[in-house]
Amino acid sequence: MSKEYETLKIERDQNTLWITLNRPHRLNTFNDVLIEELSDMLDTAEKDPSVKCVVITGEGDRAFSAGADVTMFPKATPVKAEEFSRAGQKTFGKAEEMTKPVIAAINGFALGGGLELALACDFRIAAEHAELGSPEIGLGLIPGWGGTQRLVRIVGLAKAKEMVMLGNRVKADEALKIGLVHKVVHYEKLKEEVQALATKLAEGPPIAMKYAKHALNFGTQVPLDIGLRLEAGLMGLAFSTEDLKEGVEAMMSKRKAEFKGK
Repeated sequence: MSKEYETLKIERDQNTLWITLNRPHRLNTFNDVLIEELSDMLDTAEKDPSVKCVVITGEGDRAFSAGADVTMFPKATPVKAEEFSRAGQKTFGKAEEMTKPVIAAINGFALGGGLELALACDFRIAAEHAELGSPEIGLGLIPGWGGTQRLVRIVGLAKAKEMVMLGNRVKADEALKIGLVHKVVHYEKLKEEVQALATKLAEGPPIAMKYAKHALNFGTQVPLDIGLRLEAGLMGLAFSTEDLKEGVEAMMSKRKAEFKGK
């Protein structure tokens, strides 16, 4: 974890890894370097058994991320734009496919690619002043990092069309009402609330946590009967773990379980 990044700040808090998007002068917008470094850091976190939960946030109090850095757009060719789209999709997909829980601590604007990164996370906790949206239509574009796909799966088709086709932003309180975020807290309390959630997730059984995440994320993308088969297979695998034995023994003994991820 000692690697130095140009566009990221990395911190550890016990079993939680905090990844901070660190381009505050550009509202933490994504350029090629940030996409590449975030991809590398997510790979590193995935491979580190001491990391039980990952938090992604933005530097400062203005923006989680305001999306792609539009200063790159005038130089982009259609081929380069498609490559940039695929690179972002691949990087954000690593958060979704990670075997550990990932939390987005939304400390301000989550627009365009910023919203798309948050959508790829398992949990979204927002500061009261946060705003979320897909403003790409105003540039003559559409979302290219999963926004047209993950947003509709989270808030439903009608609301997703409103946000994507009209470019409407939602404030934190409305985002909570439509299920786009899980909780809204005062900015000063954001880190504390997110760390409390991360600690709770980190104390859970890592193998069962991984299986639950995968069953929820990917079982919902296939017909019900296929999803049920996936669930049954993963549930059966959980029976092979020492964590299951520990969980049952702890419940019977009325003590707190200590899961080892085995």
